[in-house]
Amino acid sequence: MSKKIVIIGGVAAGPKAAARARRCDPKAEITLIEQGDFLSYAGCGMPFYIGGMVKEHQELMSTPVGIVRDANFFKNVKDIDILSRTRAVKIDREKKEVHLVNLNTSEKSCIPYDKLVLATGSTPFLPPIPGIDLQQVFVLGSLNDAVAIRTAAAEGARKIAIMGGGLIGLELAESLKSSEYDVEVYVIEMQEHVLPGMLDPEMALLVEKHLIAKDINLLTSEKVLSLEGNNEGRVQRLVTENTSIDVDMVVISTGVRPNVELARAAGLKLGQTGAIAVNEYMQTSDPDIYAGGDCVEGINLITGKPIYTPMGSVANRHGRIIGSNLAGGRETIPAMPGTAIVKLFAMNAGSTGLTESRASHMGYEVISFICPGPDRAHFYPGNNPIIIKLVADKKTRKLIGAQIVGPGDVNKRLDVAVMAISMGATVDQLANFDLAYAPPFATALDAMTHAANSLRNKLDGLAKSVGPLEVKEKLDRQEEFILLDTRTPKEYQEVRLPYPNVIHIPLGQLRKRSSELPKDKEIILFCKVSMRGYEGQLLLENEGFNNVKFFEGGIAVWPFEVDTTKI
Repeated sequence: MSKKIVIIGGVAAGPKAAARARRCDPKAEITLIEQGDFLSYAGCGMPFYIGGMVKEHQELMSTPVGIVRDANFFKNVKDIDILSRTRAVKIDREKKEVHLVNLNTSEKSCIPYDKLVLATGSTPFLPPIPGIDLQQVFVLGSLNDAVAIRTAAAEGARKIAIMGGGLIGLELAESLKSSEYDVEVYVIEMQEHVLPGMLDPEMALLVEKHLIAKDINLLTSEKVLSLEGNNEGRVQRLVTENTSIDVDMVVISTGVRPNVELARAAGLKLGQTGAIAVNEYMQTSDPDIYAGGDCVEGINLITGKPIYTPMGSVANRHGRIIGSNLAGGRETIPAMPGTAIVKLFAMNAGSTGLTESRASHMGYEVISFICPGPDRAHFYPGNNPIIIKLVADKKTRKLIGAQIVGPGDVNKRLDVAVMAISMGATVDQLANFDLAYAPPFATALDAMTHAANSLRNKLDGLAKSVGPLEVKEKLDRQEEFILLDTRTPKEYQEVRLPYPNVIHIPLGQLRKRSSELPKDKEIILFCKVSMRGYEGQLLLENEGFNNVKFFEGGIAVWPFEVDTTKI
């Protein structure tokens, strides 16, 4: 008798599990249940559809050759039965049945299963504020939502507020601002900086600086109190703790919550994050029921603790593993470092592993380094800067996190960091990876290699450095110290830090002019990227100076008053 496989959820993990199960078991009876209107679509592409980069929403549902993945496609190509516009309302584990209701006809039915898959996804979180139910207030949780938001923009919404400065909120802000619609975009983030779960403050500030330069109105550390409407019930004002904004449309992008109602009602175990708990085979507490995608939790590779990572890439990996195991396989899901990347106008930003802030909060003895550099040979046309921040465990020297921002090729270096963390590599091992080199692709020692070597120098006590935020805090406290600019006179004339304690001595003159500097004051050196700052630190120490440091990244990573586009 053929195995009966029932899958609840038809966006990412569900269709992937169904397709993989079919390839591994040609005789299985596979039924996929989806309550929405669309199947197997690229949810991560919705911001690009809203902004017009993706012309038609069907493109998000299509194969690479343009075939729409609808019910007919799944039946004709993969022999998978689709019950669309159908909601699963109850799981009877004893009878091994799923109770269904057709959303078009209200007809009720049951379907038996031998193996069941929950791919129920997530739901956008709605903060409990007045006015959330006004017209022109949207979430971006489904393709229907994306169509509605794009329609509203096309029909004249010109002042658009986005609540939430995470990945989706910022992608949507960029997409709307880059669209053909002449819109004014506000992003309101309750945390101190954007991308709070992904970047440390000094890296996030670089992203914020770029967004502001692209005319995104950015409000951080700002809590939304209410939404106000007009007499017709349409939103017209967003009110925060400190201000109010006239708006035509509001999009709420304040995170998602896993859809676990079916699992909870069926008595399946939920994890510490509130998502469904699964084992390494993606089985729930009932071995005949699997779960994957945004409704489940995983394990953080570094901490060994549960994490919730609602990402399309993760959901597709889950689906493939589940599909294999439905057909008798024993594939396992590994623990993950947690990786994300985003493109925001000309700025790319990526992160993997732990941020320095989170690692410190969790009790790690952390050491980090910020290292700018070109993404390819400086003499090759089209080179662009990237800024890498590496985070390591001081005791073990293992890499536990990486953040990379800049207009250059972030993706390549981020993937190198993912592999390093996944294999438990030390910073020393990372520095000696045999990375590909040719001038069109990298520098002779790649930017990641430079960053790793810089962190090694800091670990070994050679490089004595402070971060840009620490320097700014010292300036704000009006501490007595010297900021020593070691750049050339030409560089100094083009861009300079506007502080009275800045002294300019080019590195080539520093040995001869070191006597001009007091030995009883702290000296913090810098240049464009602080390579000369590091060399100057070593030089001054050799001349008998004992309180000398350089600030990491130099002017290239200074996120405050300086226009770094001129350097």
